[in-house]
Amino acid sequence: MSGSRSVLSGGKAYLYILPILILSGIFLYYSIGFTVYTSFHQWNGIDSQMKYIGLDNYRKLFDDKTYHIALKNNLIFLVCTVFIQAAVGLLLAVLLRAKLFGNGLFKSVFFIPVVMAPVIIAAIFRIIMDTNFGSLNETLRALHLDFLAVSWLGDPKYALMSVIIVNIFQWMGFSMTMYYSGLLAIPDEIYESAKMDGAGFWRTLFRITVPLVGSTTSTLVVLGIVGSLKTFDIVALLTGGGPGRSTEFLTTYVYKKAIDEFNGGMSAAAGVTILVIAIVLAVVQLRLGNRQQNNH
Repeated sequence: MSGSRSVLSGGKAYLYILPILILSGIFLYYSIGFTVYTSFHQWNGIDSQMKYIGLDNYRKLFDDKTYHIALKNNLIFLVCTVFIQAAVGLLLAVLLRAKLFGNGLFKSVFFIPVVMAPVIIAAIFRIIMDTNFGSLNETLRALHLDFLAVSWLGDPKYALMSVIIVNIFQWMGFSMTMYYSGLLAIPDEIYESAKMDGAGFWRTLFRITVPLVGSTTSTLVVLGIVGSLKTFDIVALLTGGGPGRSTEFLTTYVYKKAIDEFNGGMSAAAGVTILVIAIVLAVVQLRLGNRQQNNH
């Protein structure tokens, strides 16, 4: 009797997660399946008729120079944002753990960009980075550093770097919060012992703090990889993929193929490659993180 009750209770438990399973199946897994299916067809994204063409979309995709540029830009963006955000977030978290005056204010200031709408952040930085009247260039001119006053968003040499800076500004508060939570779990006695042994700030940081927050770093890297590969809004709002192709990302490439060129098949194929890259990099990072934890 007790066994049948446990079975019933177990079945009842599945009823609670049934709605989310249905929603996930409709909006997530069906969409992924449809995208993969579409990638093997010639389709303008509007008509109901599709023409099966096998791997032609993938062949065209890998021969497309614009796709190569988008992939390169995305990888540069991924490496810079993931590691710089993590490093800046860790330093901010360490400073906050020191319980300096105004900690609560600093937490709010650094975390506010995380919850702000990307359109607001983009609008603010378009004003700040304006070539002629932006506060950044105006400040540089006031300091007699006119040679540094460049077209941050209009020059192909600086556009990608500018987008990277804006993204780091937007998400470093999230890294800070994650690291701060991890640091709170580290006993104070460990730092007190290190201080008594004469360990300075940097030695304590690299010998104690960094290894003990390794799991947090691994989580942030995985989230950063996925987030960077699906970054679209801030790029579209700041540069639209330009000037030229200097800030063309895989997501803007997918958008332009589908909306501007009515090429749903190649757009879907590009979307599938984003998914594959994200899964491969995430799996590699998770395995590396697990190996480091096992070694410790």
